Amino acid sequence: MLNLKRNLLSAALASAMFMVATHAQADAASAPGPQSSDSAQNTDQSATQGQDGKKTDTKRGATKLQAVEVSGFVSSLENSTAVKRNADSIVEAVSAEQIGKLPGVSIADTLGRLPGLAVQEVSGRPQVLTIHGLGPDFSTALVNGGQQVSTSNNRDVQFDQYPSSWFNTVVVHLSPQANLIGQGLAGTVDMQTIRPLEKDKAEAAVNARYIWNDQSQLSKGPGVSDKGYNLNGVWVNQFADHTVGVTLGVDFEKNPAQIEHQAPWGYPTDNAVANGNAVVGGAKNYGISDTMKRNGLLATVQWQPNEHYTGTIDMTYTNFKEVQQAKGMELPLAWGSATLQPGYTTSNGLITSGTYTTLSPVIRNDYNSTSARVYNFNWDNKFHINEDWSADLVGNYSRATRDDINLESYSGLGFNKSGPTDTIGFVERNDGLLYVTPSLDYTNGVVLTDPQGWGGGNDLVQAGFINAPHTVDYLANLKLSVQRDFASGPFSSLEFGVAHSTRNKTYHIDQTFLTLGGGTISGGNAVTSAPYSGTTCSPLAWMGISQQLCYDPLAEISNGTLVGVPTFGSSLNTPPDWKVREKVLTPYFQFNLDTNLGNTVTLRGNFGMQMQHTSQRGVGERVAPGSAITGNAISLIPVEGSTSYNKYLPSANLIFGFSSNDDVRVSAARTLARARMDQMNPGLTVHADISHLSSTDPNQAYFKADGGNAKLKPTMADNYNVSYEHYFSGDSSGFACNSSDNKNSDLCRTGGGGYFAVSGYFIALHDYINPNAAFLYDFSSFLPFGLTPAQEAQLGTTMGTISGPTNDGRGYVKGAQVTLNLPGGLITPALNGFGAIFTGNRTKSSLVYGGNPDPITVPGLSKWVANGTVYYQHAGFEARISDNYRSSFLGEVSGISASRILQTVAGGSTYDAQVSYTFDHGPLDGLTLIAQGSNLSNKIFTTFQNNDPRQVLTWERYGRRYEVGVSYKFQ
Repeated sequence: MLNLKRNLLSAALASAMFMVATHAQADAASAPGPQSSDSAQNTDQSATQGQDGKKTDTKRGATKLQAVEVSGFVSSLENSTAVKRNADSIVEAVSAEQIGKLPGVSIADTLGRLPGLAVQEVSGRPQVLTIHGLGPDFSTALVNGGQQVSTSNNRDVQFDQYPSSWFNTVVVHLSPQANLIGQGLAGTVDMQTIRPLEKDKAEAAVNARYIWNDQSQLSKGPGVSDKGYNLNGVWVNQFADHTVGVTLGVDFEKNPAQIEHQAPWGYPTDNAVANGNAVVGGAKNYGISDTMKRNGLLATVQWQPNEHYTGTIDMTYTNFKEVQQAKGMELPLAWGSATLQPGYTTSNGLITSGTYTTLSPVIRNDYNSTSARVYNFNWDNKFHINEDWSADLVGNYSRATRDDINLESYSGLGFNKSGPTDTIGFVERNDGLLYVTPSLDYTNGVVLTDPQGWGGGNDLVQAGFINAPHTVDYLANLKLSVQRDFASGPFSSLEFGVAHSTRNKTYHIDQTFLTLGGGTISGGNAVTSAPYSGTTCSPLAWMGISQQLCYDPLAEISNGTLVGVPTFGSSLNTPPDWKVREKVLTPYFQFNLDTNLGNTVTLRGNFGMQMQHTSQRGVGERVAPGSAITGNAISLIPVEGSTSYNKYLPSANLIFGFSSNDDVRVSAARTLARARMDQMNPGLTVHADISHLSSTDPNQAYFKADGGNAKLKPTMADNYNVSYEHYFSGDSSGFACNSSDNKNSDLCRTGGGGYFAVSGYFIALHDYINPNAAFLYDFSSFLPFGLTPAQEAQLGTTMGTISGPTNDGRGYVKGAQVTLNLPGGLITPALNGFGAIFTGNRTKSSLVYGGNPDPITVPGLSKWVANGTVYYQHAGFEARISDNYRSSFLGEVSGISASRILQTVAGGSTYDAQVSYTFDHGPLDGLTLIAQGSNLSNKIFTTFQNNDPRQVLTWERYGRRYEVGVSYKFQ
């Protein structure tokens, strides 16, 4: 039945396109295009001879807006509006205010303000995007059309890897089209650098910012600071009679963050004293000082020796280093050795204040670092064969490497709860913070040790732990396309081609216990504690812990106090090392429409299809068949899985122009999102339950396992969009274009650029990947797996279940959004220079997994997303303030051993503001002074469980961020 529905969608699209084309052909032959004053220059329906003697296609009936060469936030709005209106699909766009200067503090921050998009912060910085309510696993990113790799252990692109100064325009494709290779299920972000030959003269700009946070530095140590900077510059020039163009860019950034972090363990209800009430079970608490350093280089060379060839080479490189000094204390409460005392207070089933005794805290002095490098190379060769035929050959290569160190270091008042214990009061505050009042002095008597005896199960004194993941991701693409242009008829062109991509991703993690010199507890040679030299610090004063001893754990490793012992196996359910290889072959065709339907309606757009053949292979690890676990050394061998499949992805985009100012866009397409790469790890961890030895039921058998699934197919979606757009027009005061602006812009000339849009979308999901499914597996190759011959004879079955991902989910995402971009001058001349942009998005979803009829919300989806910006620009002065709001959603946060887990993220608003002044004459002509603040509301980031915002799992406060700087555009 499902295949029938998919075939019907393809047939319906094909039939609709055939009927539209047939009707348009007839109308084009009998009716001239509209000749309004706004679009008369574009609506001549015949092919004429240009001044150079070549045939020029002037049959297009729809109004096209030109870009405007101005500066400031208004110019960004103008050019973004032009990109949106001129697109042959449904897009949102943002354009640079001037060369090297996108609005917003980062790429992700800028994109998060667009209709239909929202952003999630990581370590206090906007990093990953959701589009139409779907998380980062469902969208893709391109640079100049080239697919991008990821520095994470999955596919999600972390946008803080890319300097915003590089990009002239960023376009988000909300509806796909056949010639968009590498498109995502929910959307595709295409970041476009400057094309030097598209400029008519040399340009250059430099920007410098000083950055600080209103929170003082929480944790001292190497690699972190509470001050930062951003220095970037872009230079564009043309040579050899404008046949050679060069763009060069550099970007150096040091971005500090101060993070008050609290992670409660959970809220058990089975505590003997709690009488069935939920009570905090423990909490991991840090004061984190974080500094991100990123150096980036950009180079573009264009060569256009004649009218028949244009070659473009783009090269980018970023070197990213993030360091965190995380100092604090872990409090094992109800789920530790502490004892809850009577006399507590409760509210609706939650203990909101009380006292614990016999607490043995773990003092933490942790260090985290991330080092990543991203390389991109793109070579685009455009061939203009003649007036009818052209071709494009593009090759691109994207590569990312990433190395992490997540170092934990423990100290306390004695080994395995043997030292003095604390009595601590606690209060659950209204903002979700767990505030405590300890009674001990944590600046005296503290030693390096294993305060809770966590290493006992491994027969050692665990004074710390190191996770060190290493990721390598590369993606190579080659695309050949051919275009046939038509001077008459309903089709403006036909494009067809083929693309091939190869992607390899490798993930490896080293895990190490930190001990006090090695040795085992059973052997009697384990050192249980060691003194150290620390300094008094107050990283947790914000939650009631006044002082503790802080030290540099790297120094304790260097001087030999902390000694590494490799782990056997992993702290994760599945052996974590894996490799995934994908090859995708994509032939496609696309018809581009540009015609009239009768005398009053224009039609443009496209329809076509991609045919994707994918072969994929995953390699992981599992326990060696027949091997027993001896001496805690687990023997692992490679395991692999592979599959191949074909997917057909039809798409259609139709833009109906009902006047020079009104467009209706309709799109329908089939899209896909490939499986997360860590889910494609075929590794297995096998478990045995001796109590089920004789069971013959595979679901209650001796064997069971956790693992991935290398045979996963992509999540599929049928994606429908409809949008109505009205573009305002008026006199030239609409956007207050001043004397330095380029008056040949339609936007400056007509006062356009403002618009109203309302849209709806429906995404039908099928083959959705259920991450927690189970499937049958024959474990006979693992025998004897610790069984004696007598026990093996009693074994009821060798069949069992693997808990792992499968394609058994289905559901939908549907929503509506409205956008108003209103220059104040269109209301009254008294508001010249004022303006506002408001967007609102309402999304609903339902997701059902096989075997479970209860629907859940799609991860990453916020029911409500709203953005508002009010601005003023006049005579070089600019001011604007923005509010970004999203409601609660299921988001990814950091889990154990550098893994990612899903938790409900509380919603809320963040406020940003900027003021600037640009000199447009005199000796300071081209100089801009800027002051900017972000997170002005000091929003608290929280996640929670059980649909109860009081049961907080993560609580973080980042403080307000401020920047002052200068920008200079060379005239």
